[in-house]
This record gives sequence, structure tokens and C-alpha cells, in this order.
Amino acid sequence: MVDLKRQSELREAIELLYFAYRAFTARADHILEHHGLGRAHHRILYFVGRHPDIAIHTLLDTLKISKQALNAPLRRLVAEGLVSVETATHDHRTKLLRLTKTGHALESQLTTSQTEQLAEVFSKVGRDAEKDWRQVMARLADSTKTL
Repeated sequence: MVDLKRQSELREAIELLYFAYRAFTARADHILEHHGLGRAHHRILYFVGRHPDIAIHTLLDTLKISKQALNAPLRRLVAEGLVSVETATHDHRTKLLRLTKTGHALESQLTTSQTEQLAEVFSKVGRDAEKDWRQVMARLADSTKTL
């Protein structure tokens, strides 16, 4: 059992994580809102941009979402001309995703807003804090594997 003082500190950490996430997504949310898109669209744009020709099944596994959860936002991104879908040459059942020129421009705008924000914060905090933050985030991300 976690003692009361430690529990209070951990609750503060939870609150900071919520507030940090809100601040981290605020600039991107504003850009997305201008395009009538949301965070689900952003996640798809980001990972398709990072991994051109990503298979749909790989994207599902990366995002840890169902086909149903991916279907509507992906369909919208394709309809808006932001993502293209191609059939893989090695397997006609596999669909590959790639950003279009317009999709790449939007993804770049979104990611630039967030990388600039992180760079600004890290420059104020210092390299050791950035390294420690990366370790905490990596461990936190890995902790979902045990669920």
C-alpha cells in the first residue's frame, strides 16, 4: 500500500500529466479544428507520416485500436485527400497507407507545432531532465503491455 504522502505526490503527478497533455495537444487541436478534424485524425496522420506505406493492420497494432475505431477517421482522411490507400504488390489483401502532398503538409504543421513546444520546454529544463522524461514516458508506455 502506498503511504498517504506518496499517494498525494502521485496524484499531483497524475494531474500534471493531464495538464501537460492538454497543453501539448492545444496547438495541434486548434490546427485540426480549422480543418474539421480531431485527435484520432491527428494520430493517424502522424503515424502514417512517420511510416509511409504502413499496412492498415500494422497501424491498428501501433495505435492499439479496433478496425471500427480506425474506419471512420481513416475514411475521412482519404475522402479529404490527406491519405492515399494502395494495394500492396506482394499481397492484394494488404492495403498500404501514405500521406498525400496535402496530408504531408498538414502533418508537418501539426508535428512542427509540437516539436517546437517540446524543444522550448526541454531547453528550459535541461538535457538530464529530457533524458529522464524520455525514460519515464517509455516506461509508462511499456506498462500497458502488462494489462
